[in-house]
Amino acid sequence: MSFPTRVLLAGLFGLAGLFVFWFLHEGWHAVAWFAGPPLLLAALNWSGGQKPAFWAGLFALGWFSHGVMVAWSRPMDRELALIEIALALVVFIGATLPGMRARFGPRR
Repeated sequence: MSFPTRVLLAGLFGLAGLFVFWFLHEGWHAVAWFAGPPLLLAALNWSGGQKPAFWAGLFALGWFSHGVMVAWSRPMDRELALIEIALALVVFIGATLPGMRARFGPRR
């Protein structure tokens, strides 16, 4: 397993764990709604596909936006939102690192 895949999986599992901790008091429907997509993308990416990495990068933009919105509007949840922002950036970096290496890496 390559380094970008490990980074991506760490970010996805981190987001899933964060969402379980954050939304468990609201019920399992909220946990499934928030923690389901990162777990599904992690499972699909574990099998070695590149399309799940693309979708994880796309979802990371939404998670980043959600974290910024919550950090700005709900001071009680600011710490969890900042963790979400950091993990969304980890997912985005893990998803885009192979393309960045191909574009800016050494020529063959």
